[in-house]
Amino acid sequence: MESPKRIGILTGGGDCPGLNAAIRAATKTAIQEGYQVTGIRNGWKGFFDKDYETLDYIRTSGIIDRGGTILGTSRVSPLAVENGPELVLEEVRKLELTALIVLGGEGTLTVSYEMFKKGLPVVGIPKTIDNDIKGTDYTIGFQTAVEIATEALDRLRSTAESHHRVMLLEVMGRNAGWIATYAGMANGADAILIPELPLNLDWLCRMLINRKEKGINFSVVVVAEGTVVEGKTIGGEYYESGDIKRKLLGGIGKVLGDIIMKRTGLETRVSSLGYIQRGGTPVAYDRSLATCFGVKAISMVNQHKYGEMTAIKGDKITSSPLSEVAKGIKTVPMEVYKIAQRFFG
Repeated sequence: MESPKRIGILTGGGDCPGLNAAIRAATKTAIQEGYQVTGIRNGWKGFFDKDYETLDYIRTSGIIDRGGTILGTSRVSPLAVENGPELVLEEVRKLELTALIVLGGEGTLTVSYEMFKKGLPVVGIPKTIDNDIKGTDYTIGFQTAVEIATEALDRLRSTAESHHRVMLLEVMGRNAGWIATYAGMANGADAILIPELPLNLDWLCRMLINRKEKGINFSVVVVAEGTVVEGKTIGGEYYESGDIKRKLLGGIGKVLGDIIMKRTGLETRVSSLGYIQRGGTPVAYDRSLATCFGVKAISMVNQHKYGEMTAIKGDKITSSPLSEVAKGIKTVPMEVYKIAQRFFG
């Protein structure tokens, strides 16, 4: 008898809303197409720990609205482990996997591309709240993060107006300010500060003072965590992300708030959303996008379109080469930022 076809699925890197919806869609579609599905737990680390589980209709039922990932995740990269690629390929052979579907951000999908070049039959699904992956208009998790940040800004605006304060919200965005730009634009924020552009502290402080002098006794500012302040990014210790050592960012809101208070004398308060942006129930758009990506991934496996990832371009669910992801991140288009900029102050 012919051995049953098997597909593996893993989630790597940071979690985000919508991962479970994608796992559900890919698993149920694969079963309909005659595959058995193996979940690799805790990202690439699952291969080294030999930590697997069977995914079926029951395991993936009722999870479409759940945040996080039922498979767990980690930032372990096979490229950073001695003989890691060889060990992963050997496990894939032992598991008799026809293909591996990897849900990941820019780092995880870049690792997937390197593993593809070493012979791994891999299909990627782009997910990250940062929306910084090239080759797709949107990633799973981005819209939910924007909704969370927008709601936070709306709430801060009302208390800013009541107490006549400057309210500053720090959001995620290491190298690209997608969340800050779209949430700030939706809120009508008075300033949106992103890593793509130098921070002009003189302009910012002058704008806030001008609003006060005009009789507008409050301001709302949103800042991405990777925005450069006086020549440096704000953060603490370093951590391993894939095979790259990265600085743990966070704290720019506090630093910037202190500078604003010192230079302007305006009462300033700071909030940081942190991991709140990555948790909880995905919005309808992310559930739908994840479902489309999960189904598309199985179609790509059937067509042997390995070394590629699912993508949305305009209104079409399509695919893009993982080599495009490996070229670097997708930054905020300046034409979009300039639309938001029209309403600053």
